[in-house]
Amino acid sequence: MTRLDLTRSPRALALLRSRWPQFLLRSITLAGFIFTILAGLMGSVVGSHNFAIIFVWIAWWTALKLVFIPFGGRSWCSICPIPMPGEWLQKGGILQPRGGAGIGLGKRWPKSLRGTWMQAGGFLLIGLFGALTLTSAKITAIVLLFILVLALILSLVFERRSFCNYLCPIGGFTGLYAQAGPVELRVKDADICAAHSEKTCYTACPWGQYPLALKSSANCGLCMECLRVCPSDNIAVNLRPWGSDLGPKTKHRLDEAFLGLVMLASALVDSAIFLGPWGQLKSAAYSIGSPDWFLFAGVFLVTALGVLPGIYTASTWVAIRLGSARASLRKSLAHYSQVLVPLGLMAWIAFTISFAFVKFGYVLPVVSDPLGWGWNLIGLSKTAGVGEATSFSLILQVAILMVGLFWSSRVACRISETIRQAAPLIAFSGLFTLAMLWLLVG
Repeated sequence: MTRLDLTRSPRALALLRSRWPQFLLRSITLAGFIFTILAGLMGSVVGSHNFAIIFVWIAWWTALKLVFIPFGGRSWCSICPIPMPGEWLQKGGILQPRGGAGIGLGKRWPKSLRGTWMQAGGFLLIGLFGALTLTSAKITAIVLLFILVLALILSLVFERRSFCNYLCPIGGFTGLYAQAGPVELRVKDADICAAHSEKTCYTACPWGQYPLALKSSANCGLCMECLRVCPSDNIAVNLRPWGSDLGPKTKHRLDEAFLGLVMLASALVDSAIFLGPWGQLKSAAYSIGSPDWFLFAGVFLVTALGVLPGIYTASTWVAIRLGSARASLRKSLAHYSQVLVPLGLMAWIAFTISFAFVKFGYVLPVVSDPLGWGWNLIGLSKTAGVGEATSFSLILQVAILMVGLFWSSRVACRISETIRQAAPLIAFSGLFTLAMLWLLVG
């Protein structure tokens, strides 16, 4: 596949090597993160008038799914502020490590807890409690503060970015769908890496990745530390065709399949709660602790842990039976999980468009009055208004879901022996797409 190496441009290379641009962006996002927490705790209890709700769940959540991931893979992780305080303490410095050791025990993360299992669990918790978190500024602030403190504590106990690698649900989300993104970091010449015994790139990487062994963008946070310390200028940052990590030769794990299924279930349930015609379902999702909420939680968990995995497993089993090679079900579930990546990404984009066009009118007014205290900093605090779902947005959602179905079907054909073997996975993708179409456009 054709790739464009950005490091071939002297200006781009200088920009990527310098720590200052990334540091300034991360400092801005850290300041914004802290202000968001303060706004949630001190500002208006009306969600549409509070910076925490509008910027986290409308502006940032929309930008993540419509810009950062589709066009930059894990680019958000490169400027995410959450690991910054702990990383500074680990390194013993801000821009780069000082001569002495930093603070922290530096323990290895337990092997039994590695993978994306806990990130998928975190996303299940978001699905269970999201209706309240998405509307309560104070709860949003408490959740963000908890995440910041947890990441800091873990950085003092474990090595590198353990929180980002194994616990952060957004890290799991971006990592899964970064496989479909058009940005990758790879080595230029494998022989040069193999001959370099020092492995400065691995030592410097806060994600614990060895660039020579990097075959997927799922685990690379694009921090560029390996590029900065490589003495041989052997790290490339490539622009590539979308979906380059999805193919017959790439290896995938069972936890990735589980994460992909949880993401699909969450997209379905969120669409049903916020866009569906069932007011009782929405009320149940908000009434945490009530009998109705427990019924909702049960339905959600059965869907996420039973129905979707069951249909996917059945589709995979049929695909195995239609092929000539008798691979194990476990390996096949991991292998075919690639189909879930474009399917889920396009479903989340379509869902985001359904509310972004309607709610984005609140962004500038809340900038003018971030705490809901009656300020009018840029003269726009009185201009908020709820938009309307237009025929264009509905057509766009349908088109995006169709792209997801076509893309996932193409991946199924690429990683299967024959189109006949890919048919069960295509049928699974089609069934999910129909469900999303029904929920989003009726």
